[in-house]
Amino acid sequence: MKITDIQVFALSDPAPDPEDAGVSELAFVRIVTDEGISGISEIFAVPVGVARAALHGPDSFFGRLLIGEDPLPPERLWQRMYGSMMHGARRGWAIICLGAADVALWDIYGKAMQRPVYQLLGGREFASAQVIEGAPKHEVIPYCTIVSHEWDSASVLKQQVEKVSSLLKLGYRAFKVEPMNSTPATIVELARRARQEIGPERLLAVDVGYLWNDVGVALKVAQQLAELDVFFLETPFPVDSLPAYAKLSAKTPLRIAAGEHTVTRWEFLDLIDRGGIGVIQPYMTTVGGLSEARRLIDLALPRGVLICPGNWSTHVLSAATVHLAAISPLTPVFEYVAAEIYGSPLRKALSEVGFPVVSGAISLPTEPGIGIELPPDLIEHFRVV
Repeated sequence: MKITDIQVFALSDPAPDPEDAGVSELAFVRIVTDEGISGISEIFAVPVGVARAALHGPDSFFGRLLIGEDPLPPERLWQRMYGSMMHGARRGWAIICLGAADVALWDIYGKAMQRPVYQLLGGREFASAQVIEGAPKHEVIPYCTIVSHEWDSASVLKQQVEKVSSLLKLGYRAFKVEPMNSTPATIVELARRARQEIGPERLLAVDVGYLWNDVGVALKVAQQLAELDVFFLETPFPVDSLPAYAKLSAKTPLRIAAGEHTVTRWEFLDLIDRGGIGVIQPYMTTVGGLSEARRLIDLALPRGVLICPGNWSTHVLSAATVHLAAISPLTPVFEYVAAEIYGSPLRKALSEVGFPVVSGAISLPTEPGIGIELPPDLIEHFRVV
C-alpha cells in the first residue's frame, strides 16, 4: 500500500456565530492510498492556508515526506515527520498538522486491518475505580461543555444552568460549565446552581478560561468549588504560568486541569512535573496525533495524573478521542460539544454521522478505522471555496 495523495479542505457554518459554538473555516485532511483506502481527520485551530502549506499535495511541507510511502504503521511516519523538524520549530501549528496526519493514518491502519483503531492502539484497558458509576466496560463517557450567549453575570447564570437542565433531560451524565470573564462570586454561584440541578452523583467541572494571575484569588475560589465536589478546575492561569499552577495545586485538594493547546509529550511533562497539574487535557490532533496521545498514558500513569481529553470542536475529533478513551486507564471522561444545545448547522450535520450518545455514553466503535466518514453532500454543502 502506498500513499498517493493528501487533500486539505475546509468546512464552515454559512454564518458562524462564535457565541453559539459556530464553526468557522475548519480544516480537514484526507490521506488517499493506491488501494482505495483513505483516512480523515480534522485540523483544529490551524488556519486553512497553514494546513494546506503543511499537508496539501506532494509539494507541501509534510506531503513531500508522506506521498509515496507505505502508510503502515503510523508511528513510523510520525517519527519521519517529527524528525524532519529537528532543526526547526517542533511545536505549534506544525505539530497540530502532524497530529492530524497521524489520526488519518491510524484511520487507514484500522481499515486495512479491518479493526477499530482502539484495538490496534492497545485494546480495552480500564481502571474500574475511575469510571462514572454505572458505566459498563463497553462504553466511554463524554462530559458536555456549556457556554453562554452573553457573558454578564445574570446571563451566565441563567443560560448555562438552562443548558445543563436540557442536557440532563437528554441523559447526559457529566457536565462542565464555563463562567468566563466572571467574578469569583459568579463562578461559585454557577457551580452551586449547576450542582443543585444535576444532583450529588453526576460529574461537574468548571473552566474559567485562563482568568487569573493571582494565586490567592484562585485558591479562594478553588476551596469553595471543592466543597461543591467539583471534579476539576480548568485553566485558572495563563498556560505558561507554571509556577502559579504549581503553587495552587500544592494548596488545594481540587484537581487542576490544563492542556487544551499543549503539543507533544514534552510540553505535557512540563505541565505535570513543573506545574503540578492533576488532569491533562490533550486534543487528539493538537498533542501530535493518537501516536503521541498514547505515549501520554505511560507518562501520566506513574505520576498519578488523569487524562481527560479536550475537544471544543466537532464530532470528527470526538471520534478520534473515543479511541484514546477506550484504551486509557486514566480517562473517566472526555470533553464533548453536544450539538443539541447549540445553533451550528455544521455541528448538527457532523453529529448525525458521528458516534451517537445514548444515556450519556458512547459505545465503543465496531467499524474499522476511526469510524466516521463525511458524506460527499455534507462536504459540498459546507465546503469553503
